Amino acid sequence: MTSSFVTTKDGVEIFFKDWGPKDAQPIVFHHGWPLSSDDWDAQMLFFLANGYRVVAHDRRGHGRSSQVADGHTMDQYAADAFAVVETLNLRNAVHIGHSTGGGEVARYVSKHGQPAGRVAKAVLVSAVPPLMLKTDANPDGLPIDLFDGFRTSLAANRAQFFHDVPSGPFYGFNREGVTANEGVIQNWWRQGMMGSAKAHYDGIKAFSETDQTEDLKAITVPTLVLHGEDDQLVPIAQSALKSAKLLQHSKLKTYPGLSHGMLTVNADVLNADLLAFVKS
Repeated sequence: MTSSFVTTKDGVEIFFKDWGPKDAQPIVFHHGWPLSSDDWDAQMLFFLANGYRVVAHDRRGHGRSSQVADGHTMDQYAADAFAVVETLNLRNAVHIGHSTGGGEVARYVSKHGQPAGRVAKAVLVSAVPPLMLKTDANPDGLPIDLFDGFRTSLAANRAQFFHDVPSGPFYGFNREGVTANEGVIQNWWRQGMMGSAKAHYDGIKAFSETDQTEDLKAITVPTLVLHGEDDQLVPIAQSALKSAKLLQHSKLKTYPGLSHGMLTVNADVLNADLLAFVKS
């Protein structure tokens, strides 16, 4: 390990940030697709100012972590997160995940965090579990054609695709009366283009086709589920409402009119609710 990287068992360098008192309770952040730990800037600064230790990493193939060809699966995402947690010896941690990062949190907590006794609470924000894809067992999911379209757009012109997503549905900037924030759009684009096209391409399968029903059922720690009611990318009825029912100790809060990217454009609202849950 260097000051900013953990090396996994398969030799991948995972970039991480670790700010704040080492004896304070750790808050660990897991970012969404195709972004990086920078997407949590507002939350990390907020919790740091409130006396917590804040940790966030770039998923393999994303941000500043190694752009390896393989391992872009929910299982490996969770294992990489555990490598960071073990290296930093984090205990009594609260794990907060957004979108694909919410899937990473669910797999991490169920397979690693709870068995190792290292997790206190979890938060799923606009998260993909239990399953996004429409299947025989999940008939109200989203069709495979939608995700195939993501792959086609990414392969054809990733730079344009990564501008169109934040300019439109991600933050709800395509809604009437909503003023787009160009800095937010450019920062999303910057984070996405830092990462690997291969990781992003494979990540679409990971976030859309991974069934995390059993992960959610296995989680015993208190879990907060937060979701915007106008989430155009991860519809609330297919994710948060189902997750809250599958979790053993869940608290659900939804936000009328808020978007998939509410943690950024509505950080003041989200931060207050996150802090209240952590302190509860």
